[in-house]
Amino acid sequence: MKADKTKTTRLLKTARGQIDGILKMIEEDRYCIDISNQLMATQGILRNVNKEILHAHLNNCVKGSFDNEEQKQKIEEIMMVINKLTK
Repeated sequence: MKADKTKTTRLLKTARGQIDGILKMIEEDRYCIDISNQLMATQGILRNVNKEILHAHLNNCVKGSFDNEEQKQKIEEIMMVINKLTK
């Protein structure tokens, strides 16, 4: 992985902490909208991590593949990810 590992790890640990908090909110029968807001915040963090990883992938793996025979495979990989993101 070519993404900033420190930043990515920090964000994922934050998301994990938020998920733990959401589980506690559910156990405590907290207000649904409060739980939903926390879920959306966690999803936002995960989206940002995914963007960071995909950005690094494009700038390193895909860009580098244009110099060799992996070009078609790398383009197909990124298209599969884009298709999943746009579902």
